[in-house]
Amino acid sequence: MTDHAMTAPGEGAVRSIAMLTSGAATLANFRGPLIREFVSRGITVYALAPDHDADTRAAMEQLGAIPVDVSLERTGMHPLRDLRDMFGLVRTFRRLKPDAVFGYFIKPVTYGTIAARLAGVQRRFAMVAGLGYVFTPGAGPDTLKRRVLRGVASSLYWLAFRLCRVVFVQNEDDRSFFIDNGIAPAGRIELLAGSGVDFDRLSPAPAVTAPVTFLLMARLLREKGIAEFVEAARLLRADYPDARFVLLGGWDPNPGGFTLEEVRAWVDEGLIEWPGHQSDVRPIIAQSSVFVLPSYREGKPRSTQEAMAMARPIVTTDAPGCRDTVVEGYNGFLVPARDPVPLAQAMKRFLDQPELIEPMGAASRQLAEEQFDVRRINAHMLRAMGITG
Repeated sequence: MTDHAMTAPGEGAVRSIAMLTSGAATLANFRGPLIREFVSRGITVYALAPDHDADTRAAMEQLGAIPVDVSLERTGMHPLRDLRDMFGLVRTFRRLKPDAVFGYFIKPVTYGTIAARLAGVQRRFAMVAGLGYVFTPGAGPDTLKRRVLRGVASSLYWLAFRLCRVVFVQNEDDRSFFIDNGIAPAGRIELLAGSGVDFDRLSPAPAVTAPVTFLLMARLLREKGIAEFVEAARLLRADYPDARFVLLGGWDPNPGGFTLEEVRAWVDEGLIEWPGHQSDVRPIIAQSSVFVLPSYREGKPRSTQEAMAMARPIVTTDAPGCRDTVVEGYNGFLVPARDPVPLAQAMKRFLDQPELIEPMGAASRQLAEEQFDVRRINAHMLRAMGITG
């Protein structure tokens, strides 16, 4: 644990924390076990998001958290709107008076941390679970607007990280990126194994070997390698007409996103199946044989961790975050990013040798238990935040 994370003399225990996100659905899906851990320690959790609905409110109340509506755009750069939202957060923090603020995703981390400082919240924490669109090469054309966005994001991160006690990242590449570019002080960065998975929720499912079914779960973003997955399906379809290629995920307003028309065209061509977004991914994973994530860059992909927990082999890229989920030839295969040909070749191995699916899936489950247990990861976070006992 880093020294700066310790509770300063006179501060007292953390009795309340504001968790700020730009996507309400992620509070239960990604941070549910952490919220439960806070609540079990008697800490009041305020769950702040701009898009709460009846389902996310109910999920928060079931976890023992208090849903709070805020104004915050998830994507895009609109300076006047962002400044207005930031000062709205200042007012919200002053009203709630939390002992700590924890933000994740770019605007909660940047504007949320600055707002917490202006509101006088002494303990400020952030998580960067992947660098996102503006920092990911190949996620879209490197236009002037994108370069400006990258510069603005770097400056905002630089300021926010200096106002945080701890900044959590999920892979060594991201840690090095922030430190080497002078964006974050080395002493503020804490490296986590990922968001983690709850093994009470995710159990090994029987191997599926006929038909061999490849599953990609991701938002419909170019940087997730969706185009490469579709092209790999096109390369394999003629020789393996019974194989299934399933894309699970919803539309995303990010500039690097695909349109629904593009996705429907792939479905109409017979290349992929697209069930859209599913709130519970377990039945889809259980019906799959192999999980595929051809992403250009990740923090530590939660989708892959979930597939591993359910005993699925992995085909993913030798890219930051992704490479940390595969031991080559043991629980899956690594391929270069942005190239559908080696991706198709790796997927073909399971079509030619379906007997690989079960043992490699079992290896994935073992690796997940060793590395991605959410209880151990949350315990690490709490220690780094100085929340003990």
